[in-house]
Amino acid sequence: MSPAAMTNYDSIDFSALDALAEGEVVTHSRVRDIRLPSGKVLALITLDNGRDHNRPNTLGPATLAEFDATLDGLQARAAAGEIQAVGITGKQYILAAGADLSDISRLGSRDNARLIAQRGHQIFGRLTELGVPTFAFVNGLALGGGLEIALNSTYRTVDASAAAIALPEVFLGIIPGWGGAYLLPNLIGIENALEVVISNPLKQNRMLKPQQAYDYGIFDAIFPAANYLEDSLAWADGVLGGSVKVVRRNEPGRIERLTKWPIAIKMARGMLESRIGTVPKSPYAALELLEKAKGGTKAEGFAREDEALAELVTGDQFAASMYAFDLVQKRAKRPVGAPDKALAKPVTKVGIIGAGLMASQFALLFLRRLQVPVLITDLDQARVDKGLAYINDEIGKLEAKGRLDGDSANRLRALVHGTTDKSEYADCDFVIEAVFEEVGVKQQVFGEIEQIIADDAILATNTSSLSVAEIGAKLAHPERLVGFHFFNPVAVMPLIEIVKTGQTSDAALSTAFVVARGLGKNAVLTADAPGFVVNRLLAKVMGEAARAIYEGTPLLTVEKAFQPLGLPMTPFQLIDLVGWKVAAHVQDTMAGAFPERFYASENFHRLAELPEVVEKDRSGRVTGWTKAASAVLKGAVGSSPAREAEILRRVQDGLADEIRIMLDEGVVPEVEDIDLCLILGAGWPFIDGGASPYLDREGASERVFGDTFHHPVIKGIEA
Repeated sequence: MSPAAMTNYDSIDFSALDALAEGEVVTHSRVRDIRLPSGKVLALITLDNGRDHNRPNTLGPATLAEFDATLDGLQARAAAGEIQAVGITGKQYILAAGADLSDISRLGSRDNARLIAQRGHQIFGRLTELGVPTFAFVNGLALGGGLEIALNSTYRTVDASAAAIALPEVFLGIIPGWGGAYLLPNLIGIENALEVVISNPLKQNRMLKPQQAYDYGIFDAIFPAANYLEDSLAWADGVLGGSVKVVRRNEPGRIERLTKWPIAIKMARGMLESRIGTVPKSPYAALELLEKAKGGTKAEGFAREDEALAELVTGDQFAASMYAFDLVQKRAKRPVGAPDKALAKPVTKVGIIGAGLMASQFALLFLRRLQVPVLITDLDQARVDKGLAYINDEIGKLEAKGRLDGDSANRLRALVHGTTDKSEYADCDFVIEAVFEEVGVKQQVFGEIEQIIADDAILATNTSSLSVAEIGAKLAHPERLVGFHFFNPVAVMPLIEIVKTGQTSDAALSTAFVVARGLGKNAVLTADAPGFVVNRLLAKVMGEAARAIYEGTPLLTVEKAFQPLGLPMTPFQLIDLVGWKVAAHVQDTMAGAFPERFYASENFHRLAELPEVVEKDRSGRVTGWTKAASAVLKGAVGSSPAREAEILRRVQDGLADEIRIMLDEGVVPEVEDIDLCLILGAGWPFIDGGASPYLDREGASERVFGDTFHHPVIKGIEA
């Protein structure tokens, strides 16, 4: 056994962590005895920070110290025969949301980072050493360290209504460091553990529902919310008395460890390399921990987690992740520039101009989130009927999955109405268009609708790159028009760019922000500039990719050159997703506005006319041009291919230049708003912190304008 694996946690001086406890909202360990039906006594710890459920329990140094002292007392009582079991639950709706990330980001050194891992292992590891069985009663949200409390316990139950179960650490640039990386695969098998620890965090931090977590084998029992604690206590009594047998159906056996385990790890590594490249560190660190969890002792597994967490917490990627996390958790919830919400017009009916796929997605979102009547119209009844059929079909799917009950589904169906009669817009408070991306078309439909709607009704355009002011130029009341730019897929992407023209009223703007919040979206205010924020910068990325192709660079070389950016898709994957016609339109808009900085080519339009442009493998990775695309490009490309490093440098410098110009132009108030837009609207990875910290660290900011976006540069802790 290695020296690290023989760590005696009780011999470690943890006093260096005390400084982090300053200002901590302590989650207390409140204990009460419960006499079970059999007469046995279970000491129940309830974790509670004394705040409402909007402030989840977190696990900072003072919280851990109190929990440790509580376990001291319970261990003594167990030895004295006063209690026969220990249970752990949380305040209403919440067990714990894990470590306080703001504390971790202030650790200051690698040694301190290692200490926080060791402290968690020391305390939670005691849950199987109290002399009596321990039961985790997961009554609500359990993330990161919250779930690891349960994993370190002897038995686990879950409330069927719990909000979310997850180990999200990889999403934040670290690893489950309080036992999760060792205990979980040894509880539920390697394939399930790979899904929970790596795949889900990389899918925009997907969480598990309680039933899924139970099916994986994370929990031994699941009970309805109505009598959750009572049922859990009765079940625990049965376990203690032997009448309830706990069967761990997914616990890995010898054959899985010898055969399935290495194969699953190899496949996961290949998946990571193809999907995210090799720049992100945390997924590969987690993969290595899961691989080694196949054998050895728990002590060795915990020691590996100590070292991996210390390495990652002090790195650039975690520092950038904390910057991104702060943007999403705080700035996104208090949009800069949003007027007083008291100015917003109440929205009691929504009108949607159009009944195509985008319009139908809007309708479904407005229905589900605002629960108000929604009107859709189009040029003919056949298109309207097709839109209504899509909406009803999607409601049916939600009902079939149990996400809507029958009454709720019927209520939503009754709220949506489709017609070709535009007079029905008369009582709509908020009208959004989803028509062809052309100024003249949008001007025409708004001109017709303005004759019908009330004087104080709000108009919204979903344009992705056109001038909102130009769209509203022919309106009698242009002050009522606001840009309201969704991202695709509408139901999933969390960002709405709200665009203000020189005439947009505070009432229209306030209404837009309130509606966005009601839809469950994060809104960022932008000026009425070409491409706004996300499409302007993605156009820079796509334009540089196209430029390299037309210079004569092979397609796969270009794709590979962009991997260090860490974007969820390569440039031509992205273009293929949004559509080549849409991409061509955006490039034309940007090159038309800023011809000296944005690249566009007629070949974009020629390619856009093809049914298929690129070939992809089963994982969606671009593998080459189609024959038709190769024919279009033949003779259209040069003979001066660029190297990967040159392409990457050009896109880095181009982004740094464009972001600086956008800030000078006042497109958004601060660079943080640009990073927030890219994180929420383009999936820019947390480990980069958005674009600006990445460009600072890569030296692009200094190269382009002799300064950095952030002072000091957002970097990790020196070893």
